[in-house]
Amino acid sequence: MRDYPSLGEMEARFAEIIWNTAPVSSSELVRRAKEELNWARTTTHTVIRKLCEKGLFVRDAEGIVRIVLSREEYYSGRGRQFVNIAYDGSLPMFIAGFVKKQKLSEKDIDEIIELLNKKR
Repeated sequence: MRDYPSLGEMEARFAEIIWNTAPVSSSELVRRAKEELNWARTTTHTVIRKLCEKGLFVRDAEGIVRIVLSREEYYSGRGRQFVNIAYDGSLPMFIAGFVKKQKLSEKDIDEIIELLNKKR
């Protein structure tokens, strides 16, 4: 199974900016990070590099940042990885643990049942 590295809070916030705008130039990301996160140019370039090293994005020779893993692919992979580690790969054990202390609305239950029925 592919490794889905964890993201710190600020990495996740910046990744959201990239997912919402990619493909995007590094200079545009510097502008957005300054505006939305109050980051310096050097901080932005450091976090771009780290996210690329983690395999979420790639920056080409022209400085354009492109998506390697979509938001859905990344978080779905992180979820599967969590279930594998914390619940020995057992989705029923995970669901049982989740719903034990979590109040689910009728709408939540209906949506979950619908998703499961589609998988049959």
